Amino acid sequence: MQTVLGANGPIGEELTRELYRSFTHDIRLVSRHPAKIYDTDQLVKADLTDPAATQQAVEGSEIAYLTAGLPMDSQLWERQFPVMMRNVIDACARCGTKLVFFDNTYMYPGTTTRQTESTGYAPNGRKGRVRAQIATMLLDAMKAGSVDAVICRAPEFYGPGRTKSLTNSLVFDRIKVNRRPLVPLSAKTARSLIWTPDAGRAMALIGNSPDTYGQTWHLPVDPRRPTYAEMIRVAEQVTGRSIRYTVLPLAFFRIGGIFVGRLGEVQELLPRYLGDNIFDTSKFTARFPDFTVTSYQKGIAEILG
Repeated sequence: MQTVLGANGPIGEELTRELYRSFTHDIRLVSRHPAKIYDTDQLVKADLTDPAATQQAVEGSEIAYLTAGLPMDSQLWERQFPVMMRNVIDACARCGTKLVFFDNTYMYPGTTTRQTESTGYAPNGRKGRVRAQIATMLLDAMKAGSVDAVICRAPEFYGPGRTKSLTNSLVFDRIKVNRRPLVPLSAKTARSLIWTPDAGRAMALIGNSPDTYGQTWHLPVDPRRPTYAEMIRVAEQVTGRSIRYTVLPLAFFRIGGIFVGRLGEVQELLPRYLGDNIFDTSKFTARFPDFTVTSYQKGIAEILG
């Protein structure tokens, strides 16, 4: 049995599809309102802030994947993420279940320095501090030997379906409905974006490779790292029309954040849009040289097709 905790988000769904395709049909999907992807899926309703419910959700699993997300709300993150991580670690330790944690890069410094698995944590805001806290909780449990675990870290998403990110919502979703895309801060800086189906495939592969445990892994991205201007040129080729875009200055987010909560919540992430964002995935490529990464051209064509 392999169990996906937080199963119905975009990463959980892509992970489930890859587990079913390549590794097992014995899959348990866990969330507050789980829904089947395949007829053989086992559904468990659980709130991961409840330790008893978390224990029940994990019990009997060989591997548990923690992919649960929360809305962009700093107070909610501070209140719930540490509790969820503690409950999942404890449940996996008691059940002898391996843990695969899907993480983001919020805890990394918002600089142009290349990000590797050994990059130190230097969060720019409240959500980054929460992500640093829960990653450190898991690393400490791994070092103590209380849980056999691995961290899979990914940069900003882009992808099909219900994928949520600044890039999807401000750029590709607007292009799809013939609206002018809005580019955060700069159209000329290199972006490291992960295609959500690639994230799911890579996470399943790491989780089912025994030698990967006890480590942190950066999940694979297209190494070309285009700018927003280059991505929009690809969108022009896909749609066959000219696309003009607007660059949103920092003041837009600072002033808008006073009135719109989501704009305020993204401000701690903005430094990484001012300069090149280089997420290094060479460790994954060296270990899994046959893994095919989806090109930005192919991904954008699928989003807009």
